[in-house]
Amino acid sequence: MARAPLLQLTDISLTFGGDPIFQDLSLTVQQGDRVALVGRNGSGKSTLMKVMAGLVEADRGEVVLTAGAHAGYMEQDPDLSDFRTLGEFARDGLPEAEFYRVEMAAEGLKFDPDCPVATASGGERRRAALARLLAQAPELMLLDEPTNHLDIQAIGWLEDHLNQTRAAYVLISHDRAFLRRLTRATLWIDRGQVRRQEKGFEAFEDWREAVWSAEDDARHKLNRKIKAEGRWAVEGISARRKRNQGRVRALAALRAERASQIRRQGTAAMALASAPQSGKRVIEAKGISKTFGDRTILKPFDLQIQRGDRIAFVGPNGAGKTTLIRMLTGEVAPDEGTVTLGTNLEIAVFDQARAALSPDQTLWDSLTADPEMRVSGRADQVMVRGQPKHVVGYLKDFLFDESQARAPVRSLSGGEKARLLLARLMARSSNLLVLDEPTNDLDVETLDLLQDILGEYDGTVLLVSHDRDFIDRVADTTVAMEGDGHAVIYAGGWSDYRAQRGTDGPAAIANAPAKPASVPRAAEPSGNASGGLSFTQRHRLQELPAIIARLEAEIAKLSEFLSDPELFQTAPARFRKATEALSERQAALHAAEHEWLTLEEKAG
Repeated sequence: MARAPLLQLTDISLTFGGDPIFQDLSLTVQQGDRVALVGRNGSGKSTLMKVMAGLVEADRGEVVLTAGAHAGYMEQDPDLSDFRTLGEFARDGLPEAEFYRVEMAAEGLKFDPDCPVATASGGERRRAALARLLAQAPELMLLDEPTNHLDIQAIGWLEDHLNQTRAAYVLISHDRAFLRRLTRATLWIDRGQVRRQEKGFEAFEDWREAVWSAEDDARHKLNRKIKAEGRWAVEGISARRKRNQGRVRALAALRAERASQIRRQGTAAMALASAPQSGKRVIEAKGISKTFGDRTILKPFDLQIQRGDRIAFVGPNGAGKTTLIRMLTGEVAPDEGTVTLGTNLEIAVFDQARAALSPDQTLWDSLTADPEMRVSGRADQVMVRGQPKHVVGYLKDFLFDESQARAPVRSLSGGEKARLLLARLMARSSNLLVLDEPTNDLDVETLDLLQDILGEYDGTVLLVSHDRDFIDRVADTTVAMEGDGHAVIYAGGWSDYRAQRGTDGPAAIANAPAKPASVPRAAEPSGNASGGLSFTQRHRLQELPAIIARLEAEIAKLSEFLSDPELFQTAPARFRKATEALSERQAALHAAEHEWLTLEEKAG
């Protein structure tokens, strides 16, 4: 049965700075659509989403949203200047009876609604903007990189929420696992053209390769035809001149067609140069721990890192992943224990905060001002892996146009800033690479290339990431930090960690399988104060009463809201959504009570 259109774009054309972004673009988003919007960084994904949301006006064409429907757009940089707290911003425009929606989203996305706007980080502001959109529950959600600044647990919560919603949504994301689970159709922006396939992201790469292969075949045939016609033009044009003029014009048209074809953008010319080999033992940590005030970041922990290891650090935001890496590299001293660094280490760091980039510097100055890249006496060259190279040429290797060389860093998109950081990182040699959230904002093709480069890198890699697919493809060991200072080592990547940990309920971390000799397990808390429960199960048993109480309070609020006898007649959409939310909360309460009883019996 055909679904009704929710949003229609007809003959959209848009130009920025003389270059067309879209020409004669038409597309439809239908009710219930779950669409991945994909394309290279700079291809116009965010711009197209803003056109859909009505925030960018096209030069020509029409954008029509079905009468009575609402479209919600998640802002990348929301303006919170008129609000005192993140909660005030997220609740703005909602009836008081629906404030519970913000509380539910805040819990799942892990931000404090009472946090003052003045002290909130960029990530907290983005999470508040996402909570605001989810709470408003529009018929169409436009989500531009919603997983940025979310940890893996929050991404899982968002996946579950979007998987259960009846609303349509369009997603831009670099997170393959997120897109694979949630999408059923794909919009692909490529050189100003938007194609649609009625399959989710899982089928995208095969589709892309088939389209590009067909293009290459057609271009090859066109070139052969032009060559044959050109030979005829030279050898046979003197005979029967009058009749042949049409063929001459046809040859000119073929050449014009070839000239008008837009070549695909190549991949960035990224490469890593290994410094002289480090010692076999890269880092050895014994009994290291860290606290800040009354908060325990890390309990006594042992880790031995050998040359060539690829170790991923995972866990919630704030669990201490970056602090642990800074202790391992000697940047931060542990409160207890020792860290011994191996010999001949040359460390290169990719900073998740993009702190190495000054927003007011030009791209040119960002490279030439780096002492390790400066070439004495040559202001137009940089040192790249021991060889001088022209600044513009090196920027082109990372897909920047010559016109961008003198542009300020603040004008770049998130993906372009990530590529500029990679350009600085990859200009120098190293044998220990620290990557703190390198995947944020990078497109799929660049992520593929980065994975391949890491696979060929001779050195050691320490990786912090919330991208489950990337961890699976890069890491051979995973260190899980799950709060309370507890860190446990698992063999393999994210999927291996989940399989060893167990996914149905709290993990029995103390019973995790033994690890390879080169990466010994962290010490477990001694004793067993609660019968047969592991450390994590005891912690879960302590927190479940508060979770049950919160669920009961939300159920009470929803029940009160639904008790209005006029609600079904006056606001049927709100009645339906509240009924669905009540059912979800009741199911969650039943599960939490069952889990509490099971753990209580085991503890007894």
